Amino acid sequence: MAELEGLEFGKSDFVLLDEVTMEQFMDNLKLRFEKGRIYTFIGEVVVSVNPYKHLDIYGKEVIEDYRGRELYENPPHLFAVADAAYKAMKRRAKDTCIVISGESGAGKTEASKYIMQYIAAITNPNQRAEVESVKNVLLKSNCVLEAFGNAKTNRNDNSSRFGKYMDINFNFNGDPTGGHINNYLLEKINQHLYVLFVQVLRGGSDELLKSLYLQRDPAEYAYTSQGASASNNDSLCHKAVMAALKVIGFTTEEISSIYKILSTILHLGNLQFTSDGEHVVLVGEDTVKHISELTSTEPENTRKALLYRTVATGGGEVIEKGHNEQEASYGRDAFAKALYERLFAWIVGRINSVIEVKDYNPALHGKNTVIGVLDIYGFEIFDNNSFEQFCINYCNEKLQQLFIELILRQEQDEYQREGITWQHIEYFNNQIIVDLVEQPHKGIISILDEACLTAGKVTDTVCLDSMNKKLGQHPHYTSRKLCPGDKTMEFNRDFRIRHYAGDVTYSVEGFLDKNKDPLFQDFKRLMYNSSDHVLKEMWPDGKMSITEVTKRPLTAATLFKNSIIALVDKLACKEPYYVRCIKPNEVKSPLLFDDGRCQHQVAYLGLLENVRVRRAGFAYRQPYARFLQRYKMTCEYTWPNHLMSTDQEAVEAIVNQHGFEDDVAYGHTKLFVRTPRTLFTLEQERAALIPILVLFLQKVWRGALARMRCRKIRAIYTIMAHYKCYKVKAHFWEVERRFANVRNMADYGKSVEWPTPPAALMQFHRITQWWARQLIKNIPPSDMAEVRAKVAALSALSGERVDWGYSRAWERDYLAKDSPLMSTNFVRITKELKNKDQYSQVLFSCSVRMLNWFNNTKDRALLITDKHIYRLEPKKHFKVQKRISLDTVVGVSVTSGSDQMVALHTASQDDILVHLQRGQLNPNQDRVGELVGSLTDHFTRQNVKQRSK
Repeated sequence: MAELEGLEFGKSDFVLLDEVTMEQFMDNLKLRFEKGRIYTFIGEVVVSVNPYKHLDIYGKEVIEDYRGRELYENPPHLFAVADAAYKAMKRRAKDTCIVISGESGAGKTEASKYIMQYIAAITNPNQRAEVESVKNVLLKSNCVLEAFGNAKTNRNDNSSRFGKYMDINFNFNGDPTGGHINNYLLEKINQHLYVLFVQVLRGGSDELLKSLYLQRDPAEYAYTSQGASASNNDSLCHKAVMAALKVIGFTTEEISSIYKILSTILHLGNLQFTSDGEHVVLVGEDTVKHISELTSTEPENTRKALLYRTVATGGGEVIEKGHNEQEASYGRDAFAKALYERLFAWIVGRINSVIEVKDYNPALHGKNTVIGVLDIYGFEIFDNNSFEQFCINYCNEKLQQLFIELILRQEQDEYQREGITWQHIEYFNNQIIVDLVEQPHKGIISILDEACLTAGKVTDTVCLDSMNKKLGQHPHYTSRKLCPGDKTMEFNRDFRIRHYAGDVTYSVEGFLDKNKDPLFQDFKRLMYNSSDHVLKEMWPDGKMSITEVTKRPLTAATLFKNSIIALVDKLACKEPYYVRCIKPNEVKSPLLFDDGRCQHQVAYLGLLENVRVRRAGFAYRQPYARFLQRYKMTCEYTWPNHLMSTDQEAVEAIVNQHGFEDDVAYGHTKLFVRTPRTLFTLEQERAALIPILVLFLQKVWRGALARMRCRKIRAIYTIMAHYKCYKVKAHFWEVERRFANVRNMADYGKSVEWPTPPAALMQFHRITQWWARQLIKNIPPSDMAEVRAKVAALSALSGERVDWGYSRAWERDYLAKDSPLMSTNFVRITKELKNKDQYSQVLFSCSVRMLNWFNNTKDRALLITDKHIYRLEPKKHFKVQKRISLDTVVGVSVTSGSDQMVALHTASQDDILVHLQRGQLNPNQDRVGELVGSLTDHFTRQNVKQRSK
């Protein structure tokens, strides 16, 4: 890694620092931030500093650089940790998790999105449609949850107001098959401005806003009037969210219900109440009508739920109790908060129903492994910290405790158990703070629950007094009553917890109301009776009648505590990978590095202790049996099986053969490797040997398959040969039977139907004609030349000319027979030519008419022998005008009509075009077929002779 990044960028791993001091740590962190290197390793932990600007380090090329590479092969990056978690899950079939932590605004949500992007990019190389669908839903769910769960705070424009833990399920091939999302503690609607409301108001169409009775200006609504600064991205973000909902699988009806619920919340925020003597009345009945229409409820029922509370007396009587102004406003806000909270929970559940693994059977589909990604709210210290900040900071205490347990305490305890020489590293264990919050009967949550369950009027101040009495001696708890001189706290309002991240002062006002269910049952029944089935589905508890006696529900703090404990247990059973996010400044500047602010985060995140433990400890440990199973092929003494007395001795043989004895330590049950470079070298050698072993196994198995296949093929061909022999014999037996008496038949067996031959004799059957031999064997030899010529003409002209003279006798040499006056001269000249050119026979002769270039016709004679073609002039005693070697003829062209036009084509392109004369004695003779047949038969026999030579 030092080779990939120069010293001008600082140390890419804090373990490489010359001295582990806060000064050197901060100097290295600041240098890398200023040089644009926002990621730094601490072993397998990635420290990430929010750059507050876009960096071009997440594209396809960067993804390919990190795909399948070991952790220390490339510079520090989120992709390196994501790939390490993915490889560990795939190689060892072990569940892994990536825990992203840090305070609000440190870049946790962005980090989780890049990790999801990387996992999606490196999986499903075969582009299977079902896997691509799962990946698309997993990625799009980020967009939806961010829109519904992020808000603008005074420290972050896009702060996650909920915790998200996503389990991604993978099959044995390493492709994602589904997932599950857990959400934790969505903050209430009027605590912060959720970005989705502004996106709907500024990004929605005019028709949509009109149907929802909304104005485009967010300042018109109480819940969006503050902090809703204009943004050019609102319309684009709104379209992206709606498109993501459709990709995930939300129906048009469900999206419409989401819009209606969001607009209902905005209208609720604008509802005003006033006193009319003894009664409270609503200001603006039109708003109530809009709310009832949007929620598909009766206007009168909506108005009653806002102004009255139905109470059941001990005798079972039901009465309506009117609200005062304060109670009505309180109920309105509680209703708005509950609407948004249940909408968010319903959306998460709807996404889970789409991406959950369906019809999974381990016996059929193999082991299902998981990568968990935790993106949860960071530690928060506001000017006014309420119940939500208390829960968020408690969650961060639990996650810090998990980090301490896995990275610091368990690691050092393991060294002691294994008998490894070790110098203990001191660290702060925040278990005492976790106990302060969650300890049964003594912790703050227990005190809050006790106050909520106490009959009578119990105020926040009374609850604070109870905490002061029970926790007054705790070193991490204080209040103004316990420290009267500390004027930073108010009497009867504030208490302070000394968290691992620093002191946080909480205002107890509203703690009890937020801890217990503040929503009147009337609102639950109103929503359950809505005709909108989506809204009805969100309020199943509205089914209960007012007179039903039910068990008191768990408080919000207890529910949150239970979910966080379950989350920590879920993370603890997985192999963890950490991303520790740091916020460089409070003004979101890409240039400013606030040393004091960053040093505080480094201290409370325990990064310095993490460096010391990693520097003094070992990067990798593995039981001897598992290490041997993975790397035994790299040593000749352990492959395929060792003969040593123990697995430890075999592991020592592997280590010694590679020369790593100075970089390892041997525990009682495990091998400890100090540097990742050693493990990387072993992995490289193993990766090089695996293809060789695979090829060897493939060779052996393919040989076995080939031998089995060969034996089967031999058996098949033996059976086929005998069967074919039988079918051939049976066919000839049948042929012999049918044609036994054809010699005595008038047509020599032409009318006898041939039996259907087997496949092996199909070609033989086509070229064999039994009765044809019977017909031609009585033809005299003198006539065979004419028969052959007619057969040749039949092959060449059949279907091309209607009449080509096949029905008459072919004379061939017509010049010697047509005219007695001229025949004497012709016979004389043929003898002279025969003596001169040594030809064997006359193939064809005939009187012809020729057409010259001047469109004049002249009578000529055509003589074709087996050596030459002659053009003769009859009027000059058949004087030879032109002689052409027959070997130069490459083709003959005739017309398809009844005319006698013939073209003889030569290789020298000295073609002859003539019109054959029909003769004086037989003026209707067609001689074209005779010319074509004679030439075709001659050339066919000549080719056969040449091939036989």
